[in-house]
Amino acid sequence: MHNAQSFNAQLMKTDSENIIVVKSKKFALKAIKLYRFLIDEEREYVLSRQFLRSATSIGANVKEAIRGQSDADFGAKMNIALKEASETEYWLELMQESEYIPFEKGEETINDCRELIRILTAIVRSTFDKK
Repeated sequence: MHNAQSFNAQLMKTDSENIIVVKSKKFALKAIKLYRFLIDEEREYVLSRQFLRSATSIGANVKEAIRGQSDADFGAKMNIALKEASETEYWLELMQESEYIPFEKGEETINDCRELIRILTAIVRSTFDKK
């Protein structure tokens, strides 16, 4: 696992080299595919919509944070991304436990989401520990 300093170094790289940018975008694309599955195969429209909104919001907030106007702006946006990741984890757990998502598919996606939560937590902590 990387430490917080290495995450901050990652933030200085281009988007294609930045761990959190790459992982949050990859997760958003996975979320879109899962959403399509839920709509097409399970005919589930309410939980899946909530999930899609929060899952794609993670990466959007990460991108906004990186282009932030100040350290405070950066920290606030990364914290929002963390909150969105936590919300996404909740929707995934609900859909898995209500059997809308097959266990294996749900477990893989939840693990990916929890990885984002760990990375974002480290970034947020290191950002606010500077102050």
